[in-house]
Amino acid sequence: MNRIDIKSFLAVFFVLLTISITAIAQNDASEQKETPPEGGEPKDFTLPEKSVVNYDNGLQLVMVQYGQIPKATIRIVTKTGNINESENQVWLSDITADMMKEGSTSMKGNEIADKMAGMGGELNLSVSMHTTNTSSSVLYEFAPEAVKVMADVLMNPAFPESEFSRIINDRKRSLAVSMSRAQPKARAAFYSAVYPDHPYGRIYPTEEMLSNYTLEDAKSFYNANFGAKRTTVYVVGKFDESAVKNAVEESMSSWKSGSETNYPIAEPQVTDVVKILNRDGAPQSTIMFGMPVAGPSSEDWIALNVTNTLLGGSFGSRITRNIREDKGYTYSPRSAVNDNFKSAVWYEVADVTTDVTKPSLEEITKEIYKLQEEAPSDDELEGIKNYSAGIFVLQNSTPGGIIGQLVNMDVHNLDESYLTNYVQNIYAVTPEKVKEMTQKYIKPEDMTLVVVGDESEIKNQVEEFDKQRESYRLPVKQ
Repeated sequence: MNRIDIKSFLAVFFVLLTISITAIAQNDASEQKETPPEGGEPKDFTLPEKSVVNYDNGLQLVMVQYGQIPKATIRIVTKTGNINESENQVWLSDITADMMKEGSTSMKGNEIADKMAGMGGELNLSVSMHTTNTSSSVLYEFAPEAVKVMADVLMNPAFPESEFSRIINDRKRSLAVSMSRAQPKARAAFYSAVYPDHPYGRIYPTEEMLSNYTLEDAKSFYNANFGAKRTTVYVVGKFDESAVKNAVEESMSSWKSGSETNYPIAEPQVTDVVKILNRDGAPQSTIMFGMPVAGPSSEDWIALNVTNTLLGGSFGSRITRNIREDKGYTYSPRSAVNDNFKSAVWYEVADVTTDVTKPSLEEITKEIYKLQEEAPSDDELEGIKNYSAGIFVLQNSTPGGIIGQLVNMDVHNLDESYLTNYVQNIYAVTPEKVKEMTQKYIKPEDMTLVVVGDESEIKNQVEEFDKQRESYRLPVKQ
């Protein structure tokens, strides 16, 4: 192709390109002007039919046929966890579960792993604040056999002494990693202030505490807290109910009853305490700012969660838009309502650039006071309610999600209407209710504030903010 041809080609090419871009832009503009279709009527959650079996020793079996995939999700939930640890037993429940996974009196840990793998699954043992969970998902025809293997692990742990030192060292490494990071340190300080005399306030052990644990400590914790009265077997998915029921009967109906569930009720402290934890040279400050609020059994619970989602608990929330999108102070701020037994905590957490520690706290506080004074618009709240309802539906779209909801209701003594009316109750929240929830529960002047960062750079900022907390209120409208 000669030079003239090349010039002609390029000229034609750029003309066509310009026309194409213009057409695309016009199409985009046209599409943007189109009114989207109205959303359908929100549907309440329909809980799949449950089959419940209660055994004489206190054990309960809950079975739910769900979905089309030929797999069964099994979760054996024992209502014990970190909440049953004493002041000198932090993480002892986790260590106990670690030891249980090392094998039963009839099978070693590697033999159990091989057996579960042959069923299309793997054995998981995990501990939360309120529960210890023995779980797996297997092909549907293996559900009865999986129940037997999991029951053996739960009921007959071998506690092999040869593995104890390794498990303690693993936990020490985990502790060291957590304590090297700002957010875990902030979380530990925050909860110790809000729950000073309760397991909720004891998030991490000391290395010395871990070093002092013995195998007998783990065995004693197991003997005191595990038994049929505290345990429910959940099976959700596709499986033969009769065969699963027989497997549970055969393997678990003779298990010791054990003690009743024991969840000590906390008395969270409302305090405006300020804690600064030093990290020399830190380029960011980690802020955790919050206070106790109503728990899951409260009639305000759903409205409070919708309020949180609007305020700071979603990507498009007010605080996030303010300090992330508008100001650029932080990348991933968030607020949350963390539920405990008979109580809960609301908090905002953010990693902000050191020199804007005070401005970040100011903007968070201003957004809270603004919502106390001015109810959100119908349009803003409608978007938040659609988002909240959608998340709820997604959470209940898998066997594991359904089990999670059933466990949550059991832990907090909630009836089925909590689930079946959840979507309806989300959409019943009004702008004035959001304003009321903010006024009633989310009060910056009463919040515990923890900041982890370079103390030489942030101390004056934090102290100045603390003196001026209530000055960020909006003037009351007459």
